[in-house]
Amino acid sequence: MIARIIVDVPTAQTDRLFDYKVPNEWDTLVQPGIRVVVPFGPRKIQGFVMERTDTSDVKNMKAIIEVLDPVPVLSDELLALGKWLAKATICFQVTAFQAMLPAALKTKVSKKIQVRVEKTELPEQVRILFGNGNQLDWDSLKKGEPSHLLTMKKAIEAGLVEIEYATKAHTKMKTERVVTVSDVSDSELESVQRKAKKQFELIQYLKKKKQPFPSQQAMSETKTSRATLNALLDKGLVREWAQEVYRDPTSNETFNKSEPLLLTPQQQEALHMISRPIEEDRYETILLHGVTGSGKTEIYLQAIAKVLEKGQEAIMLVPEISLTPQMVNRFKARFGNLVAIMHSGLSNGEKYDEWRKIHRKEVSVVVGARSAVFAPFTNLGLLIVDEEHESSYKQEEAPRYHTRDVAKYRGEIHRAPVILGSATPSIESFARAKKGNYTLVSLQERVNARPMPEVEIVDMREELRNGNRSMFSRALLQGIRDRLDRKEQSVLFLNRRGYSTFVMCRDCGYVASCDYCDISYTYHRKGHSLKCHYCGDEKPMPTTCSECGSEHIRFFGSGTQKVEEELYKHFPEATVIRMDVDTTRKKGSHKALLDAFGQGKGDILLGTQMIAKGLDFPNITLVGVLAADSMLHIPDFRSAERTFQVLEQVAGRAGRAELTGEVIVQSYTPEHYSIQLVKQHDYEQFFASEMRIRKQGGYPPYYYMALLTISDQDLATVIKTSGKIAEYLKRTLSKDTVVLGPVVSPIARIKDRYRYQCVIKYKHEPKLYETLETVLNHYQRDTTTKRLSISMDVHPYFFM
Repeated sequence: MIARIIVDVPTAQTDRLFDYKVPNEWDTLVQPGIRVVVPFGPRKIQGFVMERTDTSDVKNMKAIIEVLDPVPVLSDELLALGKWLAKATICFQVTAFQAMLPAALKTKVSKKIQVRVEKTELPEQVRILFGNGNQLDWDSLKKGEPSHLLTMKKAIEAGLVEIEYATKAHTKMKTERVVTVSDVSDSELESVQRKAKKQFELIQYLKKKKQPFPSQQAMSETKTSRATLNALLDKGLVREWAQEVYRDPTSNETFNKSEPLLLTPQQQEALHMISRPIEEDRYETILLHGVTGSGKTEIYLQAIAKVLEKGQEAIMLVPEISLTPQMVNRFKARFGNLVAIMHSGLSNGEKYDEWRKIHRKEVSVVVGARSAVFAPFTNLGLLIVDEEHESSYKQEEAPRYHTRDVAKYRGEIHRAPVILGSATPSIESFARAKKGNYTLVSLQERVNARPMPEVEIVDMREELRNGNRSMFSRALLQGIRDRLDRKEQSVLFLNRRGYSTFVMCRDCGYVASCDYCDISYTYHRKGHSLKCHYCGDEKPMPTTCSECGSEHIRFFGSGTQKVEEELYKHFPEATVIRMDVDTTRKKGSHKALLDAFGQGKGDILLGTQMIAKGLDFPNITLVGVLAADSMLHIPDFRSAERTFQVLEQVAGRAGRAELTGEVIVQSYTPEHYSIQLVKQHDYEQFFASEMRIRKQGGYPPYYYMALLTISDQDLATVIKTSGKIAEYLKRTLSKDTVVLGPVVSPIARIKDRYRYQCVIKYKHEPKLYETLETVLNHYQRDTTTKRLSISMDVHPYFFM
């Protein structure tokens, strides 16, 4: 039997099937979707079995060395999905398959040098390198003197030592010691009771347990020692062994069982429209457009319940920043242990265990961020993409997929409906719904009949003209004061972390910029340092200007740290809880901060994008947006859309319960339609305005776009290569297709690499994929052996 395998070498030359012999003892084990270790040139590497066959044209065929899985980790459906993903996003097949699996399944093959003869027979130089052992790590040898490699090469050629390969998983299965009582006679028990009181207490305790019990816990609760347990083991009265246990990310939580809520007439109608394709096992994409607080999550829960009644499975996708403990709690409270959680806040071990629960069919629902769309369910009945407009659903590294597209692909395969939910749908999705490609379901009212919060837009230019140089408008300061007096809570949103957005010399105008990126440093007060938020470079805050030597250095702009400091100056009695990347790095800190705010331990919640979603606290009556323009002037055709979406989402945090909500939006361009229409909470009018502009500019959804980014440490190489690529595209693609560029990328340099880009705009381009693949293949050698990089994004979300 022959296995056809994709090897884990992401290059154009290896992006094909390789034939390997299947040893007889593994004939039934080696199936499509299994991971194996195979010899590849001088190396041993991991691969995925794609097919089995009886014939091959390959001569001197090598055999599979090791089988890594007892059952396939990728089903036939996921193998087909990987092939489609590789083609749709122009990436290597192995890259697509790796994206579907947890990091724990990415096996590392280590290289060792093993002594083959008596050590006394080794030349002295070789013997010294081995020290007291008989094995040497190849990577450690390479880091040493170059002469050591030459010495070892001669020893290998002489047959004195040999290279061995070993596979090592990134994360291992977790086990704990468990103990249970053997068949014990009454006479044996009486003997123990007479002679060993502690042994008797432990055995009596274990007899009450119906299942094997953790040894450590048993000893702790009976106040007995390991010696006591060992004595019982020696007598054969108890048995102990290592049992696999899951690393449960919610093990410290308690979830009170929740019952379905009574739906409003609008919710009932929405659930009815969603239920029809569920009952009919029919694929359909449904856009659930519901205002903030309209009860979309309860509809999701009740729709999932219908799927579970049919014995099927459901995937609930949530943007990373919305995957709050509140959201997890709602699903765990409703469905209990049937729910797996998958997001970046979990350790690799926790992700691996949650994935295995799904793979072993121990759960039926997964709630997770982007990569959870690949959950290895085999009987999907529903896929939900909540906050479908969120940009975090687009993967920025290969494979550059959009979660919405993968969900639709899987929904079609499983004949399952896909729900796209949002208060502010992406322009593309709403256009498809208007055209009839998606089914549009609307929820225009909040569940408790509460009105949408009133929005006041403050012109900060007027504030400045009237002598207010503060970052807070007078209306916002008064609003916060009123809430403090009434013991109500406020939320302040600023889309910048750090203390100041840049540092400038007032004498010569020099702005402190990253040495490796064309981006200014951000000042962080904690640590008194300058940080680049693109490459991570960090340096101490200078006391003098590096250009002119002046001591007149000033901080410009306001990050969350500076806003927090200013809040305490105005309201020293208030408790401010700051939530940004810096305060939520530690595991569990996100939940701890939200819990504190929910329990009333904070008066003001100050944060970046992560507070715009998923917060549902009844005591929040004021939302303040400090700089509504921060995303509006980014050179990206979606900047107005993103501005409207985030403002509307943040505004939706206010007045969700009995108390009336108020929103104050501060802006230097308050006349812009994306800001004005938040005042009326009028998505439809925003959509109409934005569509007119998109049509005039030839942007999606009227045109498709593709982005090519060319980068290298040598600027001349980037200019020359991008020019040649643009010429080829213009010459090869259809007349109606527009090729823009090459131009310098908006961020011209990142991590010391110069960046140029070309943009392709088209309505129908049959030669697009073929042409782009030709470009990649042409420059394959340069991108593999040199520093040139060419990235292709067929449906880009960012153009920076």
